[in-house]
Amino acid sequence: MSANGQQGASVEQLYRELTDADPVSGDAGNQSKEVVNAVTDQLFPGRRFRFDEELVKNSLDELLLVLVAMRDGDTHGKGLMEDLSQVFDARLSPGTVYPRLHELEADDLLEMHELVRTKEYRIDDDEDTRTRIEDAMQQHLALGFVFYSALDEL
Repeated sequence: MSANGQQGASVEQLYRELTDADPVSGDAGNQSKEVVNAVTDQLFPGRRFRFDEELVKNSLDELLLVLVAMRDGDTHGKGLMEDLSQVFDARLSPGTVYPRLHELEADDLLEMHELVRTKEYRIDDDEDTRTRIEDAMQQHLALGFVFYSALDEL
């Protein structure tokens, strides 16, 4: 059981197990890139790993929540799109990203603050956001282990 009483590992526990590091420390501006690089380096040593853009798009809601949580301010849509491009090598259009941000806001997971020329996003409900990310993590891990186990049969 995790610290919050649910079965399974938390995102932080999984990260620490994979990298022996704490995902909430370090420079907030590059934090998401550092986390992704540390995880992919640990999982695929000596190999360059590239995310499939369609899989990134299918997990876009959870990735946006993670990116907003890891950024220290400057969480406008353009900056999040830059993160998606730099960190996950996914070049998604504003017509893909902005509607998802608006839906996350409508779901009360993100809070939007209108600034002079842009909108800035923050996590609105930590607990619901954490639950949503943990659920997505468990689904992806389970599928990954199913694929890994199936390799023995091929």
